[in-house]
Amino acid sequence: MDRLRPDAAATVARLKAQGIERVVMLTGDNRRVGEAVAELAGVDEVYTELLPEDKAEIVQRLRREYGPVAMVGDGVNDAPALAQATVGIAMGAAGTDVALETAGVVLMRNDLAKLNHAVTLSRRTRRIVWQNLIFSLAVIGVLAFVVLTRGLVLAAGVVGHEGSTVLVILNSMRLLANRPGQGAPA
Repeated sequence: MDRLRPDAAATVARLKAQGIERVVMLTGDNRRVGEAVAELAGVDEVYTELLPEDKAEIVQRLRREYGPVAMVGDGVNDAPALAQATVGIAMGAAGTDVALETAGVVLMRNDLAKLNHAVTLSRRTRRIVWQNLIFSLAVIGVLAFVVLTRGLVLAAGVVGHEGSTVLVILNSMRLLANRPGQGAPA
């Protein structure tokens, strides 16, 4: 029987507070044990007595039903499901080589609370990427408009474009300030 990690219930609660719609547990444990652990952890749904291919099939079904699915796992039995998930997340410290190689994200510490940080960081990253794309396209649009309507000296266009590149880099560097436990603004 897998034992419940001490921080599992708190992590599940924080994931739900972050807007994660549904938390599902997939386990090879028997039904009684799986349901007891799931209840303690506060997950919405549990599937028990699963083989690796069963886990992968359920992840595929969840993707069809709900859209993007993240799968967290650390063992050989989790690798097929990690591969089927939109985002496979391996727990690095305790993970097997096959789980680490299959996952798209590896949490280097065996700490479930890092999931909450990963969700926060990924959302901030997505927002900053969109900000950078919109800003870059706006600068290119303005420069193209000025070239076509007013005529722009090549040197001024290069300075404008390269200056916008520096601003995009500086905007992206805000992610470096986002450390676990810090409430860095978005």
